[in-house]
Amino acid sequence: MICKVKKIEYSEVGYNELPDNVKQLIDKAKEATKTSYAPYSKFHVGAALETDGSHLVCGSNQENVAYPSGLCAERTAVFACGAQYPKEAVVALAIAAETEGKFLAQPIVPCAACLQVLLETERRGGKAIDFYLYGTEVIYHIKGVGSFLPFSFDM
Repeated sequence: MICKVKKIEYSEVGYNELPDNVKQLIDKAKEATKTSYAPYSKFHVGAALETDGSHLVCGSNQENVAYPSGLCAERTAVFACGAQYPKEAVVALAIAAETEGKFLAQPIVPCAACLQVLLETERRGGKAIDFYLYGTEVIYHIKGVGSFLPFSFDM
């Protein structure tokens, strides 16, 4: 038997350590939580992405009583970006979540469905996406979808 270990690299950063453009992206993700429609889970997620053309696109989770019919904040933002700026690559994505009017202390990560969409988005754009996952106690900076999906696939 061969045992292999895969590791991910990430940074823990404070909000004040970030450059202004990243702070703006995180602020937009936090604002986007206000447009979330989450009457069932009460879990409001906002995402904001930046393209290589310097466009910012926001998204929020949209629930439906038929649970599979809802959509996560990340995919809402990515699909809106694809419709509005089809020739631009996504270069950064910030995600924030709140419940009961308070942002979470620890960041959340995208679900597997969102990660698969983000992987294809990253490959299509030809540039690794910088992820900024917001929590009130810490912000994670992760470079590239591969850090989340070490065994990703493509067809």
